Amino acid sequence: ISLVVCEVDDSLKEKLKKFRFRKETNNAAILMKIDMEKQLVILEEEYEDISLDDLRDELPDYKYIHADGRVSYPLCFIFSSPMGCKPEQQMMYAGSKNRLVQAAELTKVFETRNADDLTEEWLKNQLSFFR
Repeated sequence: ISLVVCEVDDSLKEKLKKFRFRKETNNAAILMKIDMEKQLVILEEEYEDISLDDLRDELPDYKYIHADGRVSYPLCFIFSSPMGCKPEQQMMYAGSKNRLVQAAELTKVFETRNADDLTEEWLKNQLSFFR
């Protein structure tokens, strides 16, 4: 099996760049997916002012309050490949994740196998490594 790595759609790259530097302070997310036919990472949906409870599978722009009281809005990429997909699809997702992380210049990259694990406690625990 040869590893297929998907490119990132140019309009998605632009959207991610704008998202990274957004001025709003509410929680927001961009949901991406792989277009299997085009072998391209594309935009699926955008969310504004969404709670983490409502988010589960998305990429949150999350208000994080540090132990010392500082507030930051870390851009987090949370990777989850669909449960029950074929091994070649799993490989495509995994290989394409690295391309997307590079294209979007992401630094806070987390992975979860189960979307139910995406809780505020889980995210705070992941972010605790980035003081």
